[in-house]
Amino acid sequence: MPSFNQSIFYPAVFFLTGIPGFETYHAWISIPFCCLYTTAISGNGMILFVIISESSLHEPMYYFLSMLSFMDLGLCLSTLVTMVGIFWFNAREISFDACIGQMFFIHGFTFMESSVLLAMAFDRFIAICNPLRYATILTNSRIIKVGFAVVIRGTVALVPLLLLLKHLSFCQSHVLHHSYCFHPDVMKLSCTDTKINSAFGLAIVISTAALDAILILLSYVLIIHAVLSIASPEHRKKAFGTCVSHISAVAIFYIPMISLSLVHRFGKNAPPLVHTLIANVYLLIPPVMNPIIYSVKTKQIRNTMLKIFLSKLI
Repeated sequence: MPSFNQSIFYPAVFFLTGIPGFETYHAWISIPFCCLYTTAISGNGMILFVIISESSLHEPMYYFLSMLSFMDLGLCLSTLVTMVGIFWFNAREISFDACIGQMFFIHGFTFMESSVLLAMAFDRFIAICNPLRYATILTNSRIIKVGFAVVIRGTVALVPLLLLLKHLSFCQSHVLHHSYCFHPDVMKLSCTDTKINSAFGLAIVISTAALDAILILLSYVLIIHAVLSIASPEHRKKAFGTCVSHISAVAIFYIPMISLSLVHRFGKNAPPLVHTLIANVYLLIPPVMNPIIYSVKTKQIRNTMLKIFLSKLI
């Protein structure tokens, strides 16, 4: 049997939070959350199915889109169980090891999605700035290598980061601010020095998401320069049109992420409801919106979906 000190410093469980102040309405609040999860899972599943089943979509742009949908699916499924447990069964407890496992998948899929968005920006850069070499640069073998690099880059650095949490002592509240485990949130509960954890976490964010954002911005500076040099206004409009979906996906990914990071770093006095709402926006909006954006803005995806739907209906 563990001693009293051990039970204090090495918590058996953390307690997740639903919507603070609205606990009695969790059953009703779960309805829009279920709709969002259903939309995200079915939408990304449909994107994957359409790209896999339709041979005309076996092109680099759509391979990267399928990677994006896979990351969004993984992000949703990583939190589905805890979200349902809180809203339907008031099951707020999560073990320390399960919490670390959930953080691995949430942060891993987040960093992988950032890498995929960078790969998609490179795809648009090659397609617009060097279209004649597009097929020779983005070959199937290179896309497979990019896929492996995305997975390795998104997961390898997380292992030591999460293992460092094992060495922290937790002698304060074990109540987290979100309905899932989030590294800065867990780290705040520690009563020991977290400078190494914070520095290592910041280094990972800078070397992944922040670096990706800078490279995406640079790629669009070059794309805009190339598009403005096109003489025909119609061709310029068409070239910009191929980037609209990706720009939208980048915006709905980075804006919630930056907002959540700012709240954790500077919003110590913010109401708990603010933390919870921004955390849920960060988690659910990109997986929900990406399939909608690409279905509406990408003609090939939209037409293929309609063709499959009509064939099933007939």
